[in-house]
Amino acid sequence: MATPLRFYTNPMSRGRVARWMLEEVGVPYETTVLTYSATMKAPEYLAINPMGKVPAIVHGDAVITECAAICVYLAEAFPEAKLGPTSEARADYYRWLFFAAGPLEQAIVNRSLGVAVPAEKRGMVGYGCFEDAMAALETAVAGKTYVAGDRFSAADVYVGSQIGWGLMFGSIEKRPAFEAYWNGIKDRPAAVRARAIDDALMPPPGA
Repeated sequence: MATPLRFYTNPMSRGRVARWMLEEVGVPYETTVLTYSATMKAPEYLAINPMGKVPAIVHGDAVITECAAICVYLAEAFPEAKLGPTSEARADYYRWLFFAAGPLEQAIVNRSLGVAVPAEKRGMVGYGCFEDAMAALETAVAGKTYVAGDRFSAADVYVGSQIGWGLMFGSIEKRPAFEAYWNGIKDRPAAVRARAIDDALMPPPGA
């Protein structure tokens, strides 16, 4: 019997990234939808993720939180999906996946919150400044179909999600390199399925 896989999420969260990765992996999983005001902070879920945030997955006895970690874990747990890096692409795979999870996300969130790092303090933050983060992201995807090597990987799920979300909501600049990269991966069958599943779970307007 296959090891059970349970996914904790909310359709208005970063859980959409993990959902895409789960659909790419293609193994059965069960979904528990949590609410921000209640079940996400309930003792039962805090025992799984003390942060009281989604997403999280439970795979047998293993508990994995944080989107980037979930993407890497699933790629390694289900190698038959071929979402991990080839040996030649391993450096770019880890480099850009964790750049997107760390400096890039920090830069985008701070910008969205109106937090500006003083020039003399840029050495204290991992991303330096928003402009540096955007330049590095463009380096990661410019002229490429995939962010690491010549095939789609978990790094594309995570980096692509950051870019797609940013382009949709205006939190990153609409540079040709970003748009070309996102347009090349956004219509993958697993991505389309994942969006449809989460969209169907969205609360009705006014709810």
